[in-house]
Amino acid sequence: MKKVVRVKNMDCANCAAALERAVSKIEGITFVNVNFVGEKMTFEYDEAKAGVLEEVKKAAHKLEPDWEIIGL
Repeated sequence: MKKVVRVKNMDCANCAAALERAVSKIEGITFVNVNFVGEKMTFEYDEAKAGVLEEVKKAAHKLEPDWEIIGL
């Protein structure tokens, strides 16, 4: 399933790259792209894997607690 969410308060392109790397390591994620300028993260995941969306949220908040993930 494809999901597009907004990531508010991202400070730089390096932060976007770090988020992309972290989310790509989550089991069940098949694709991820983080767009710093558009404040968007697009990812595809296996719906059969329980807890994937919660893991994405945890990964983002572990990198930067001030990020607001809208749409998860």
